[in-house]
Amino acid sequence: MNQIYHVSSSPHVRSRLQTGPVMYNVIISLLPATLVGIWRFGVRAGIIVFLSILAAVASEAICCKIMKKELTIKDGSAVVTGLLLALCLSPLVPFYIPVLGAVFAIVVVKCMFGGLGKNFINPALAARCFLLISFSGTMTAYGVDGVSSATPLEVLKGGGAVNVTQMFLGTSTGVIGCSALALLIGGLYLWISGGITWEIPASMIGAFGIFMILFGGQGLDGKFLLAHLCGGGILMGAFFMATDPVTSPVSSTGQLLYGAIAGVLSGLFRVNGSAADSVSYAIIITNLVTPMIDQFIVPKPFAYRKKEGESFFSLAAIAPALVLTLITLIAGVALSGVFGLTKDTIEEQERAAQAAAYKEVVTGAEEIVDWEEGKAAVEALEGAVYGSDFGRVYINDAYKGVDASGNTVGYVISVTTADGFDGKITLAVGIAADGTVNGISFTELNETAGMGMRADEPEWKGQFAGKNVERFELMKGGGSTEDSQIDSISGASITSGAVVNAVNAALDFYAANGGAAAADAAA
Repeated sequence: MNQIYHVSSSPHVRSRLQTGPVMYNVIISLLPATLVGIWRFGVRAGIIVFLSILAAVASEAICCKIMKKELTIKDGSAVVTGLLLALCLSPLVPFYIPVLGAVFAIVVVKCMFGGLGKNFINPALAARCFLLISFSGTMTAYGVDGVSSATPLEVLKGGGAVNVTQMFLGTSTGVIGCSALALLIGGLYLWISGGITWEIPASMIGAFGIFMILFGGQGLDGKFLLAHLCGGGILMGAFFMATDPVTSPVSSTGQLLYGAIAGVLSGLFRVNGSAADSVSYAIIITNLVTPMIDQFIVPKPFAYRKKEGESFFSLAAIAPALVLTLITLIAGVALSGVFGLTKDTIEEQERAAQAAAYKEVVTGAEEIVDWEEGKAAVEALEGAVYGSDFGRVYINDAYKGVDASGNTVGYVISVTTADGFDGKITLAVGIAADGTVNGISFTELNETAGMGMRADEPEWKGQFAGKNVERFELMKGGGSTEDSQIDSISGASITSGAVVNAVNAALDFYAANGGAAAADAAA
């Protein structure tokens, strides 16, 4: 007997497609974005890509060895995971970040669920979300050549203007794979070569675009819409992440629905979320919906003739989802109603608290008014990081305090630092006409209780008051003896350093824009 017959259950569908060629095709499609990223951000970006791929491949090899499974690194899936993860990272992240992320993606998300084809969410995206949650400050530090700067989406979210051409070409600040042109080239190649179908990219990009037109606040503004399409992870997600065959629906109709859900969630998170971009979370959530989509949108079996009145749509299958959706809608409407009723009151209280904070740091001021020169300088920054010596510090606004006669008695500069231990810290820095710091007052501080939150205690923030220096210096070990020295909060040196940098940025902004000269002229 010269032939062996294999008995297996239906369906008996044959395809020339194999995992290896498909994965290597994806790698080829990602090369344009990879090369542009390395060209733009330098050798460091190349090292991050190399480490991420190496860690992913090594993790899979070790897992196969431990689990006594056939070595699968030749199929290229681990390389794809490592490469996708690297392209979603900032070029400024420490080298342990891509390694840790790749190990998490392969070991936890892929191998622990049975290996290729059995993971329920995209490994690279899961790793990025894990890193964002665990190292939020590190993961959101962007820049070029070690110099921090805001991404175009952060500038756009803050109301600033962005250069869409730079975003399209990939010459702006962002993740390594931020070139919209390179991603489009790779995505189109993947589609033409048969690696993906059109349904998911088209429905995701379309749904996102429609959402931004309706709810983005700018209506049918072409430049605004192009900026959002070119920025963040929309193109990367639509062509390379959401189309993962393991975590996306099998039917054409299901893929259209799946892509639309991912697009709407991406728009919702971008408009109303705290982060400038949350496409990763949108796709991860949509991955979890895939089994439900496949359950009630069932492809017609080959050669099957549907009986009269028979439907492949099962209401019973989606009943739990409908009930949950109804409960969510009712809760959402209730919360929206409460928010609508209290919105004006909350905003009024916030304005009053802000005004009180400003007056607190300007001694002798009867009224806080606009500082025209300062405001013009703030607008010129267009939401970008201020300077290169203060970390991720942003100048929000500038005012001056006047007395009953209208004479300038001091200035207030609102500053935000994104380098806090638990997120952003916003404070008002009061500076007298002669450059003396009157004091600081926090308008946003969410640091760790008992540690970073001690920055708001009079004993610590009082160290800045009454000091006339060009720059403050943080003393991590304590024992300050000079006016320019600030003792660090015990156990909260990150918070302390962030606040000191913010105050230094305010002093620099004050000096750079002629605060003292303007006060003398007004007097």
